[in-house]
Amino acid sequence: MIQEEKRQWSKGYKYVVGIDEAGRGPLAGPVVSGAVLILEKDFEEIKKIKSVKDSKKLSEKKREEVYLNLVNKPKLKWGIGIVSEKVIDKINILEATKLSMIKAVKDLEKKNHVKVDFLILDGKMKIDLDVDQESIIKGDDKVFSVSAASIIAKVTRDRLMIKYDKKYPAYNFKKHKGYGTKEHLRNIKKNGICKIHR
Repeated sequence: MIQEEKRQWSKGYKYVVGIDEAGRGPLAGPVVSGAVLILEKDFEEIKKIKSVKDSKKLSEKKREEVYLNLVNKPKLKWGIGIVSEKVIDKINILEATKLSMIKAVKDLEKKNHVKVDFLILDGKMKIDLDVDQESIIKGDDKVFSVSAASIIAKVTRDRLMIKYDKKYPAYNFKKHKGYGTKEHLRNIKKNGICKIHR
């Protein structure tokens, strides 16, 4: 899972960042992206964090556990980008996803006083930043920093949806996180849409 980062370091890139998103598919709530930077000198230590894989392959409990291990590791640098459902409705989900990724990179740079020089994105994606970048299909399952970004994005978004559940209890957002489950669709039919529906 570290071959891609090694390949870019060998080309002379120093600040290689993995990016992934959570929330493209739901009917409600924001889209959230995570960006993760690991420096070459720190990689051997950071890769010891267990169970870093595509966030969809982890249970909610395990994701939370791995998330805490990641964000509390001082040598792992990360950022978050959040784009609301209002903006999604205005510019469409693809553009909103790209915007959340840009925000995540800028958040990482600002918090850690670095200038990113290479991006690895999950899927078929290119974002409007003047930085060399590569898209990798199933990158969240193949590239360590992208997997870490997927976990950080997913847990951040899930926590937001749990907060929304308290504001809009009729929809049970804490359970389905805004995805179009049968229960969620039933609740929309019964209650109509709320402010965070797209």
